[in-house]
Amino acid sequence: MLKINNLHVNYGGISAVKGIDIHVPEKSIVTLIGANGAGKSTTLRAIAGLVKASAGEILFQDEDILGNDTIDIVAKGITLVPEGRKVFANLTVLENLKIGAYLRNDRIEEDINKVYELFPRLKERAWQFAGTLSGGEQQMLAVGRALMAKPKLIMMDEPSLGLAPLVVNNIFEIIEEINKQGTTILLIEQNANKALKIADYGYVLETGNITFQGKGMELLQDKKIIDAYLGTSKR
Repeated sequence: MLKINNLHVNYGGISAVKGIDIHVPEKSIVTLIGANGAGKSTTLRAIAGLVKASAGEILFQDEDILGNDTIDIVAKGITLVPEGRKVFANLTVLENLKIGAYLRNDRIEEDINKVYELFPRLKERAWQFAGTLSGGEQQMLAVGRALMAKPKLIMMDEPSLGLAPLVVNNIFEIIEEINKQGTTILLIEQNANKALKIADYGYVLETGNITFQGKGMELLQDKKIIDAYLGTSKR
């Protein structure tokens, strides 16, 4: 579904992404892991059209979308759940969900109900301002808002960051459920153990380069990956 070929992204004079290749098959979960500053978020932002790539190809369903505006990319079927959730704090849960469907011209009530089925807590808080939600609830809302665009591919940037362990478990269960319902997922996650457990395939980024790649469970058992990214946090 998504093929990234020789992607380069520069910030000023700094090369943040250095010619990486990533393939995301349809209906799969693919994860990017690596330390802070490795280029993971930059890669997602380049796919979403939020930063300009300096070279390479980003093919979505065999169409090169490199250089397209973000609105066009969303219209083609790609959405991003940003790091830090970025909900609209002064709008209600329901209003946030409706904003996620801003490019649609069809009826959205059925899809709002689907989001509520995934996240019953959001239905309970439909008329509550998003800024008053807990961190876990805001993450649920950010995912639900992205789903309202009816994406073919949903990208998630650190969905478990700063959340309590029980909430993290719930978020990963939801990610798997979204994938089972047919949506392709590209996931960035600091919790490499949990990410690799659910991923069909994984890539390790280090200072803008891909240094390891393979099936999720294979990477999970690789000693170099364990030493560098799992360590005592493996559980």
